[in-house]
Amino acid sequence: MNKLFYILVFIVSISFTSTAQITYTKDVASIIYNKCTSCHRTGEIGPFTLTSYDDALNRASIIKEAVSIGYMPPWKPDPEYSHFIGEYYLTDTEKQNIIDWVDQGAEYGNSAEEPDLPDFPEESLLGEPDLVLEFEQTHIHPGNNQDEYRYFVLPTGLTENRIIKAIELRPGNSQIVHHALFFEDTKGTAASFDALTPEYGFIGFGGFGTDEVLNRDQYPGYVPGTKPIYYPDGLGQKMSAGADLVVQMHYAPWPVDASDKSKVNIFFADEEEEEIERFVDDRIMLPFDLPGGFFSFVIPPNQTREFHGIWTLTEDRSLIGLSPHMHYLGTDWEVWLEDPDGNEINMIKIENWDFNWQGGYYFTRLIPALQGSKIHAIAKYDNTINNPQNPSNPPVFVSWGEGTTDEMYYLPILSIPYNEGDENVIFSDPTSTQNPTLGNENWIKPIYPNPIDQGLAAIDFSLKSGKTISINILDIEGRLIRQLRSNEYFGIGAHKLLINSNQLGKGVYFIHINGNGINLSTKLIKG
Repeated sequence: MNKLFYILVFIVSISFTSTAQITYTKDVASIIYNKCTSCHRTGEIGPFTLTSYDDALNRASIIKEAVSIGYMPPWKPDPEYSHFIGEYYLTDTEKQNIIDWVDQGAEYGNSAEEPDLPDFPEESLLGEPDLVLEFEQTHIHPGNNQDEYRYFVLPTGLTENRIIKAIELRPGNSQIVHHALFFEDTKGTAASFDALTPEYGFIGFGGFGTDEVLNRDQYPGYVPGTKPIYYPDGLGQKMSAGADLVVQMHYAPWPVDASDKSKVNIFFADEEEEEIERFVDDRIMLPFDLPGGFFSFVIPPNQTREFHGIWTLTEDRSLIGLSPHMHYLGTDWEVWLEDPDGNEINMIKIENWDFNWQGGYYFTRLIPALQGSKIHAIAKYDNTINNPQNPSNPPVFVSWGEGTTDEMYYLPILSIPYNEGDENVIFSDPTSTQNPTLGNENWIKPIYPNPIDQGLAAIDFSLKSGKTISINILDIEGRLIRQLRSNEYFGIGAHKLLINSNQLGKGVYFIHINGNGINLSTKLIKG
């Protein structure tokens, strides 16, 4: 009996010791700093800061609840279906660590085990922009607790065509800017609409919204808390001389009048990339892609509807990413590629759509879509009283429109012309942001392939905390040959950067990464 008693005591003590080891410094801080702090810091959209133990302790019960129900962090795509660059969902282990930490009293732990707070820049996450376009006037968003979609026209002043590598919105008021879309206008159409209204900017509705903008060239949009995509070497989007940049701003409901004067940072290709041959195109799937055409997109009251659009490719393309969009009646998206042989490749699946959290999603590798392939896009809607997000009570007849009480079937898909070998182009390791051990130290791997004669070479490196860094190519005498990134923010964990070796002459080079406390280098041999 005594022996059995001691065995039970031992088991209980082991269990208690194991669970008691959950602390902020060892188990929780790295999760919060990597998945939460980008939004929950001063000047960003989060309603409170999460930049310290005291911050997390004061909000411990709220954090537990948000994590338990999957509300935070706001990552909607199903990670079992497909992966994307920079995904920030929580693994089951990360969720349980946070829940156990709160349940066990939210202990601090050993200060030596606390990771560094990310070194976020105060301004751009991408460094010094080549062109800054700022709103000419301050816009007052009415405090009527309603959404507002407003277009602003920003003349670029470009005297020659340029190649865009990245575009970044810096909100003047991050509390009300829900998201933003960017379009190129080469005909002055948006400016003519703006001239018809006395106030700065204009409300998007009618023919302008559906025909004049939504079918135009679109650039990657803005979503709070996310780092804009910077196109890899050899890829970019065109911006024409004399074009206007049209910004569609979605301002969230707000109880009092609030002002905003945002600006847009634009990054162009450097001189070494001026010979880019593959440009990113944005093909938008709309109700025109439905079997019944545009006017088949209707959702009667007290009904659920499902719409299945198909885009059949007429040329070989390689897919980069996509940005599903719908409103409050929307419930689900599923998008996949069917190749000419009938094989299917998952692109994205979102269940329990949340209008408050949407964005652009970029694949971890190029997805070849050869001529004859079909992109299937199924969107589901619930126009019944069972939908708690339904803006109309009782439900009303709904069709296409930009208003919040209207609905949309809207799916921009980014792609480039296919090149042989695109199957092997990888932008990111999908496990890099989900494996906490990858952020335990700073490191850089040897370049591969190396030596290299032509084509893309991969730089793999990892940071133990988020840092603002520069990445340069130096010759064997230490002279700067090319600046790949300048004062750009990279988060904790592993990263991959692709460079086009065709831009280098034969010789020995060094890839050098430097920043606050960062000094890494590796050799590249060009044959």
